[in-house]
Amino acid sequence: MTDYRIKGETGEWEVVIGLEVHAQITTNAKLFSGAATAFGAEPNTQVSLVDAAMPGMLPVPNRECIRQAVRTGMAIEAQINKWSRFDRKNYFYADLPQGYQISQLYHPLVGEGSITVEADEKAGIPAPKVIGVERIHVEQDAGKLMHDQHPTMSYVDLNRSGVALMEIVSKPDMRSPAEAGAYVRKLRAILRYVGSCDGNMEEGSMRADVNVSVRKPGDEFGTRTETKNVNSVRFVMAVIEGEAKRQVELIESGGTVVQETRLYDPDRNETRSMRSKEDAHDYRYFPDPDLLPLELDDAFLAECRDSLPELPDAKRARYLAAGISAYNADVLTAEVEAARWFDALLDAGAKPVAAANWVTSELFGALNRMGRDISDSPVSPAQAAELLGLVADGTISGTIAKQVFEKMLETGDGAAAIVDRDGLKQTSDTGAIEAEIAKVLAANADKVAQYKGGKEALFGFFVGQTMKAMQGKANPQVVNELLKKALG
Repeated sequence: MTDYRIKGETGEWEVVIGLEVHAQITTNAKLFSGAATAFGAEPNTQVSLVDAAMPGMLPVPNRECIRQAVRTGMAIEAQINKWSRFDRKNYFYADLPQGYQISQLYHPLVGEGSITVEADEKAGIPAPKVIGVERIHVEQDAGKLMHDQHPTMSYVDLNRSGVALMEIVSKPDMRSPAEAGAYVRKLRAILRYVGSCDGNMEEGSMRADVNVSVRKPGDEFGTRTETKNVNSVRFVMAVIEGEAKRQVELIESGGTVVQETRLYDPDRNETRSMRSKEDAHDYRYFPDPDLLPLELDDAFLAECRDSLPELPDAKRARYLAAGISAYNADVLTAEVEAARWFDALLDAGAKPVAAANWVTSELFGALNRMGRDISDSPVSPAQAAELLGLVADGTISGTIAKQVFEKMLETGDGAAAIVDRDGLKQTSDTGAIEAEIAKVLAANADKVAQYKGGKEALFGFFVGQTMKAMQGKANPQVVNELLKKALG
């Protein structure tokens, strides 16, 4: 349960949110044709006769598109319908050459499932929450209108016409922008783990239609609006917050919320009306006569299930069981590339807890400074495991490890080679350490007196001075033991 509420003149209002996420299926060909789907191609260079709706051209379903949608359904533990059917959604628009979109309204490929978002106290999600998924259906994308090519005309690019999409429809279970943001992030992670969508929202391969309504807590659902094609998590959250406030102000001023489709203007951070929201009967849905129903056999379903990787929730549970903190487990499983890199680090022999702390602080910090992704890390998992191993066996201290890591980033050399070359091995020579401790205590007699007088916080000062005198090469544990002895 969330405490998120919109405060109006007549009291508090609850926000009700549902999302329809359109995810482009990762395939080399379109849903019903062999045309390519690569991003960034020149306009109208990836269009088959089927995509252009030339007379007599018949659609042929792409098996891989169906397979990827089924695998996605299995990843969210949804019902997989062995029998499904394609329908025609009829409407006229310049980017839709057929005059209809092939979709699945009445008999979708995937039925009900769910996605669990983790607790996040800072974001206002006090406990894990299960958000229902109503369905996943497969449909073809439309083309794209280009309005900036000519002062008086618009052009049509049909490269996206016929591209395969999964429409993932949530139940109206979300009650705050934070929950919606967490849902989109978790769904995106699952899609990327499965490999059914690359999740690149900035390229349009994943976008959300945001349904928002408001009500007084406990009342029936209010009238909802739908804001189309929102292409970032931050914008999804902004749409919800802004649209909810707009609806509350409208109702409290005596107006009525109209069921309509709206667009989001990120420059002004506001939504504006686009058209009245149609109902299913306005589209005159009927079964597509050119396509037979899809019938899935047990062997196909078994192959889909066997191909699934370890998913974010299972991976997170494994990390927690290894002693990794909940925060680090969340960070490491949020992106599939990070999780794969970390698993490779563990496979190379690194200890889980120390490895997780190092990756989320040292490695991620360095990559951020360099403007790189973990998939482009200049240090490999095997090299990182070698560095962490030198710390674990006492060859170098944690402080020296930071220096070694920086040199690894600069040169690409291995940790052991750098330590040997630069003489960075840690010393546990008690005689050498005791000699430096004696010098530090002699040079700071006043602080020694203060320490013995009860100011025990000064112990850290003596440790720091000793380590500095030994250029960070002294074994910290030995330094602590010898200092305690010297200070009585």
